[in-house]
Amino acid sequence: MSTIREHSEARLLVPSLMFIALVVAAVASLGAPLITSVATTFHVSLDSAQWTLTIALLSGAVTTPVLGRLGAGPHRRVTILATLAVVVAGSALTVLPLPFAALLVGRAAQGVGLGLTALMMGVARDHLPEGRSAATIALISVVSIIGVGLGYPLAGLLTEFGGIRAAYGLGLFVTAAAFLTAWRSMPVAPEDRSAHVDVAGALVLAGGLFLVLFLASETGLWSHHLAVAVVLAIVAVLLLCGWTASELRSRTPLVDVRAVRHPAVAGANIAMFVGGIGMYLLLTLITRYAQTPHSAGYGFGLTTFVAGLVLVPFSVLGFVAGKLTPRVGMRTDAPLLLAGSAIVVGGGFVLFAAARSNVAELFVAMGVLGFGVGSFTAAMPGVILAVTPRSETSSAMSFNYVVRSVGYSLGSAIGGLVLATGTGTGTGHPFPNDGAYTTAALVGIAAMAITAVTSLALPRCSPETDPIEEPTGGTGRTTTP
Repeated sequence: MSTIREHSEARLLVPSLMFIALVVAAVASLGAPLITSVATTFHVSLDSAQWTLTIALLSGAVTTPVLGRLGAGPHRRVTILATLAVVVAGSALTVLPLPFAALLVGRAAQGVGLGLTALMMGVARDHLPEGRSAATIALISVVSIIGVGLGYPLAGLLTEFGGIRAAYGLGLFVTAAAFLTAWRSMPVAPEDRSAHVDVAGALVLAGGLFLVLFLASETGLWSHHLAVAVVLAIVAVLLLCGWTASELRSRTPLVDVRAVRHPAVAGANIAMFVGGIGMYLLLTLITRYAQTPHSAGYGFGLTTFVAGLVLVPFSVLGFVAGKLTPRVGMRTDAPLLLAGSAIVVGGGFVLFAAARSNVAELFVAMGVLGFGVGSFTAAMPGVILAVTPRSETSSAMSFNYVVRSVGYSLGSAIGGLVLATGTGTGTGHPFPNDGAYTTAALVGIAAMAITAVTSLALPRCSPETDPIEEPTGGTGRTTTP
């Protein structure tokens, strides 16, 4: 009877991991298509409503390293369940008829779930055979991206028919389902794992990341209060430098910075950072262009729901690429896959820059973007985990996801700044000129070119030639020979 139950639990594990990663990504992205509706419903400005998205990304970025460290310890199952409980509670706050402040608190709680993606990878690597775990980890990485494409149109449709509470109600339903799924399927972590969390280091890192993402999100601060922005930027740099120095001295670091300094890991994170800027830049350009009214002289004036449908090719082709990449990776080095994926995303920028006269062309550009992003995110774990001890999977991938979050935030900010420079002042015209989109696309092409070159420079590593040894004694530290 015990053997049958173990086989059943193993069979349920892969779809459970996929479902949880998909849910937390989709729920965190619910803020984007609902910004206008939130502003109308709660009678707040669009800048204030924008925080329903920003605060979820912020909370996800600052809690991801802590969850990654907890996920590397013996209490991973409890950590997953507790985090999902927080997400469910936050989802309930977004549904209840409470003031705008409560909505922001709920969205922050939902964003905490973004840190679970790396933990799902740790579970897969610990409890699945090596061949299956690699493919599963690649798909987990992909579904964390395509969840955005699924969340947008669903949220838009529900908002049009039932208001924003209906859209957030969907989030409550699926997060509750994810909690029950985790309760049923998540196994306990292997023994002899370190459970220590560097609380002081976590607070310093959280402060530094908060300031970085805040400065990236509040672009108006740079134009209207430059001195304040510069001071905050200096404080952020000092906090992050202080955190790095502290981690190097700590015997039980939040993130093993020594392992991050490995050429393959460092290069992969640089590629993720620059590539994330380009990927999110194109995503925001296409969705914003699609919703721009005809009165601007371009754009298609699509509703929230229809604009969300533009993201369907992104999700579909991203998933296809995620399925294909592990197979291609058996015959191709992961760095070469990253470079090829960056070139594909660059091709999406070229398509958008040259052809956006009808909605069909936006669908094509979005599909190309999805395929490139899907293959890039599926290949990324292979580069990092090839030189990462099994016990450090969650922590290493958590750091990579923080880097990705910062890249995405900067991509959104850069897009906003470029479009702002193309918006006339004092003319009463609230939309940028069409050429500003072309300029932003050129910036994205440059970012993806840098990403491709960085990826090609990565060392070719494999588990058989792994220069980082498995830690001993359950300390959660890595050593080099």
